[in-house]
Amino acid sequence: MVWAPEARTAPGPGGGTTLEVLRALESGPRGLTEAEAEARLTRHGENVFPGRRPASWPRRFARSLRDPFTAVLLGLGLVSAAVAAWGTACVIAALVTVSGVLRATGEHRADRSAAALRDLVATTATVRRRATASAPPTARELPVDQLVPGDVVLLAPGDLVPADLRLLRATGLSVHEAALTGESAPAARNAQDPCLQGGSVVSGTGSGVVVATGRDTVLSGALPTPRHRSAPGPFHRSVNGIAWTLIRFMLLVAPLVVIAGALLRGRGLETLPFAVAVAVGLTPEMLPVIVTTALARGAALLARDREVIVRRLPALHDLGAVDTLCVDKTGTLTQDRPVVARALDADGHDDPDVLRWAAVNALWTVHLAELPVPDALDEAVLDAAEADAPGYEAEYEGVDALPCGPGRRLSTAVVRRPGDPRFALARTHTLVVKGAPEDVLDRCALAPAERERLVHRAADLAADGLRVLAVARAERPACEGPYTPADEHGLTFAGFVALSDAPAPTAAEALAELARRGVAVKVLTGDHPGTAARICRDLGLHPGAVLTADRLDALGDAELVRVARRTTVFARCSPEHKARVVEALRAGGRTTGFLGDGVNDLAALHAADVGICPRGGVDVAREAADVVLASKDLTALERAIVVGRRSTANIGSYLRITLSSNVGNVIAMLVAGLALPFLPMLPAQVLTQNLFFDAAQLALAFDDPGREAAARPAVLRPRALLRFVAGFGALNAAADLATFAVLALTAGEGPFHAGWFTENLLTQAAVMLLLRSGAGRAPGPLRFAVAGLGVAGLLLPVSPVGAALGMAPLSPLCYGLVGVVLALYGAALTVARRGWFGPR
Repeated sequence: MVWAPEARTAPGPGGGTTLEVLRALESGPRGLTEAEAEARLTRHGENVFPGRRPASWPRRFARSLRDPFTAVLLGLGLVSAAVAAWGTACVIAALVTVSGVLRATGEHRADRSAAALRDLVATTATVRRRATASAPPTARELPVDQLVPGDVVLLAPGDLVPADLRLLRATGLSVHEAALTGESAPAARNAQDPCLQGGSVVSGTGSGVVVATGRDTVLSGALPTPRHRSAPGPFHRSVNGIAWTLIRFMLLVAPLVVIAGALLRGRGLETLPFAVAVAVGLTPEMLPVIVTTALARGAALLARDREVIVRRLPALHDLGAVDTLCVDKTGTLTQDRPVVARALDADGHDDPDVLRWAAVNALWTVHLAELPVPDALDEAVLDAAEADAPGYEAEYEGVDALPCGPGRRLSTAVVRRPGDPRFALARTHTLVVKGAPEDVLDRCALAPAERERLVHRAADLAADGLRVLAVARAERPACEGPYTPADEHGLTFAGFVALSDAPAPTAAEALAELARRGVAVKVLTGDHPGTAARICRDLGLHPGAVLTADRLDALGDAELVRVARRTTVFARCSPEHKARVVEALRAGGRTTGFLGDGVNDLAALHAADVGICPRGGVDVAREAADVVLASKDLTALERAIVVGRRSTANIGSYLRITLSSNVGNVIAMLVAGLALPFLPMLPAQVLTQNLFFDAAQLALAFDDPGREAAARPAVLRPRALLRFVAGFGALNAAADLATFAVLALTAGEGPFHAGWFTENLLTQAAVMLLLRSGAGRAPGPLRFAVAGLGVAGLLLPVSPVGAALGMAPLSPLCYGLVGVVLALYGAALTVARRGWFGPR
């Protein structure tokens, strides 16, 4: 597919005749004058991509305050300030600030790293201009950003097309447009054809007049206006689902504490600070900090080797949740260059002579036709012959060559044997012809039935995903004048050369590893279905039934959801087809990543849960992506998926630990608050306890969740999490209520507060060790945090700080009884943990 230009003030690259285009642009083949070019530069602006302006750090910080928990914390902080609970308000403000700073700094650093990876490839262009209207035109190199509509640009092999052009002249011109169309093979371009920005010249020469620059080019117009997705990603769905469930519970609990205290104990509004403290205790206030720390640490690990840059921190969680990865074939599964697969004679048997004749044709066509660089297929033939038929280049010397060209799909090399007296006397030349099977067979002396048989054989090879070249030759008396296409007749058919795309070196291993990790790979390509299926088979990916674009168009959205789930290869896809397949996979409940690097991939990058682009992709694709890879290497992507899953596992550990502990504490406080003649814990004590627990839980971001965490897609599932919290929260509440019973019978108000403070921090320390995701020995930061939590629980109540908070030391009997409760709780927690997770 070739992108259709938008309507513009200047004629598009495909509109009107060449003369009409030149007249509309007030230009000509001799180019613009310098004065006119300068005036147009002022009028049209520089020829630069109108990319997004990166968000400033303050704007990122403000954006980080939008998540539900942060908003709730801010609300609780305002309530605390309103009732003069300044300690609570200060703690909440500190938590919100730290979270916002970490998140904004991480994303800002990621954007700077992604910008540093950009390759500035197209910096200059050869332009024909005149000093004055009467001066002769001269060709000179100009920065690409100085091009204006009406400029005449000269193209040569290796050049990137710097703007949208209408070709004025083309000689054997072929342009690689994979970034625009997804087609891996170069496309031939003739005079009057459009030539769009973003393509690269493979062979031939040409000139064209610039019809659009900057934001008016097709390349720039292909980028949708600011990024949006049809539905929130997995991270936001998961966190928001958990958040709103807890917020509803919290909004119910806080008024319930005030009402119950007023009705049953006659306390009135003096319980309001306690109710706020209970609400804060229920809220996982460190969630924004833990999430940001875990994701930022994972992103930093990936960026350390400059292999993967995560531009949007939640995308790292989404990457870990990916269970379906959509990739283009060209450049991802293949090296974007063909290799010779087989050389066959007329009967379908392997024949090295066919490859030798094809190499003779390729060698002397390149030399005698003065092609600056060989065609990619010729390069593949020459590479194969160098390995399998060495010495072929010394057998013949070139006489003449007729290369491929516009409308001509074959090439002919005329050669002779050097130093052969018989050939020298007879002056015999050999014509070696290579090209499209139909064109070559038409020039061979074949019976109709034989020709039909060979056409079918070529079709069978093509259906198997191979590119097919036919090879023929003929010996003729030497021609006195130059050879012409009229001499290409009565040929003897030699055989077929079949070529396939060279697989990427690490693709097979990466695909196997992704499959082991539960990631299904879908191939979305603009190539022939047979070509796509073959490369999949070569890499060990079963292609199944290939779905082509015409069949895809016939499917409704609901039917496509079912078909997309079981289809592996989608061929002949346009950009719209790719986006529609990605949306169908998401609609079917799959967490979908899309790896693409061209303009034709933009719609799919936006539609995916995670958009992934290699560093070598076009600017617009990199801007649209959430994750930037140093190269199109699936191995690096697989490592990024593993890091994402481990980060998610650590976030899940925090949620399980803090929510089960908090819910248990809240239930216990509600029961004790109604049963006891005094508050079970003063607001300052609740906040102090939360502060210690929250600080210790920061270490969970540095936990090693083990191999199991990377074995399958990691998603924070609200329902599963809430079931866990309900079960383990009830167990925690039972331990707290048992502690209350012991303390109520053996201690007064001050020791009661001290005993529950100690028991609470010690149970939370046990929960951090037993409910973490990792197996085996906990890493150093986590062991240090747990030890610090235990020391604080034992020593703070008997210190002057404890006395200032209203706590009094416990008797030895109370310590012993609390120790028994803790031992029983630890044993029950271990049994319950084994029942939930299985043995470690």
